[in-house]
Amino acid sequence: MPTPSATSRSRNWANLDSIRAALVCAALALGGPTSARAEETSHTLTLDQAYQAAIEALRIGQPDVTVALTHGLLQASPKNPVLHYLQATAYARMNEPEEGRQAATLAYRNSKQQEALFQSAQLAARLSLQAGRPTMAQFWLRRTAVHAPNEKAKELIAADYKQLRRINPWAFRIRAEIKPTDNVNNGADTALQIIDGVPVVGQLSGSAQALSGVFGIVDVTSAYRLRQSADSMTSVGGRLYVQRVSLSSEAKALAPDITGSQFASTYGEISVRHAMIVGPAENLGSAAVDVATGTSWFGGERSYNFARLGGERTWRMAGGAQLRLNAMVETRFAERYGTNDANIVGIGAQYLRPVGQGNRISVSMAYRDSRARWFTGTYRAASVRVAYDLGQAIGPAKLSAGLVLGYSDYPEYAVSIFAVPGGRQDTSIYGDLSLFFDKYDYAGFAPMLRVRTGKKDSNVSRFDIREFSVSLGIESKF
Repeated sequence: MPTPSATSRSRNWANLDSIRAALVCAALALGGPTSARAEETSHTLTLDQAYQAAIEALRIGQPDVTVALTHGLLQASPKNPVLHYLQATAYARMNEPEEGRQAATLAYRNSKQQEALFQSAQLAARLSLQAGRPTMAQFWLRRTAVHAPNEKAKELIAADYKQLRRINPWAFRIRAEIKPTDNVNNGADTALQIIDGVPVVGQLSGSAQALSGVFGIVDVTSAYRLRQSADSMTSVGGRLYVQRVSLSSEAKALAPDITGSQFASTYGEISVRHAMIVGPAENLGSAAVDVATGTSWFGGERSYNFARLGGERTWRMAGGAQLRLNAMVETRFAERYGTNDANIVGIGAQYLRPVGQGNRISVSMAYRDSRARWFTGTYRAASVRVAYDLGQAIGPAKLSAGLVLGYSDYPEYAVSIFAVPGGRQDTSIYGDLSLFFDKYDYAGFAPMLRVRTGKKDSNVSRFDIREFSVSLGIESKF
């Protein structure tokens, strides 16, 4: 922490009478033999001398004297960041981290220079951890990233943050996103109602056709580690996903009776998860099981409640490859419509492999079987996704791209009073490109730009869907 000049100290440190009593106490702490001697010292010890004495006391191992002196000096100059920093350092030497953290916080708030802000935030982070407050330490560590002097310092901060994650029983993840799209409602790309190539009576309403607008998304997850050993961990977690919609003027003209709130969705859950290390020592893998319950809302009303049981198994393979299998069963109840009164079984697999220079390729497959009380909610669906992540940035951004192929089959389906012969079948293809601008971060958060486009073709024209969207979000570098 840089020290102020003698001129600036003389200008900032006024009102000697207001701090005389504190300097008397400091003089006694320094070894004054009598109160008379201390009173004499208070008249002869200048503010600059008291400041130098505070530094010297810290150097020779008398941090309590430093604290006493800085308390007195701060009465005259309460916004002097150097004094707050000096006091925080002294408290740290005295093993009083909470008092030290408060002093470091005041040093940060009153600092102006980048170097002073960085050092104060670093000290506050260390003292927060010493005080047993790892979440507060993470907060301060992110602040140090704002004022980091160079890329090397940012790399060290990221490494420290990963260590804090392992220490802290709490884990948090926040994602925010703004997503303009030409199809906020999964609407059809035509007003015609066509089944297996044959037009049926009537046309689709405006609300059933594609409506353009903007999604606003906030996704928050948290977890608390209940128990951890060398080879297992149990945690309780929660998630809140909020999505709101603002319709464009074109959408309002097409569907004047529709508002964005009718497409708003909210999802909340609480869960318990137990994970463990399994497999031989030379090729450790992991396994996990979790249970969850929650509620889903759409259009301001509850859609359904649910309970879910899931599990996964991961294998580490040669060359840094990884294979993960997962499965889940879910039951939905307290539903608004019978399509959501369902029992669902899902299975999935993912294979991930490094391909050199930090690049990696992954292939994911998923299958879902839903059996609902209303036959239009009974279906089978399968999808395959291939993704490629570039390890090295191209220009200012790191790139990743993905392609998804999907198929779903509804054995029985009806449009109004018209039964669809052979049921409904959908095929889909979607591609996405993501750019992560990790060099333009603030407190470790950097912008993410994602472009997604694709289509779904169906023998029921209501589900012939085209979509193009561009989303801008904020994600953590560490």
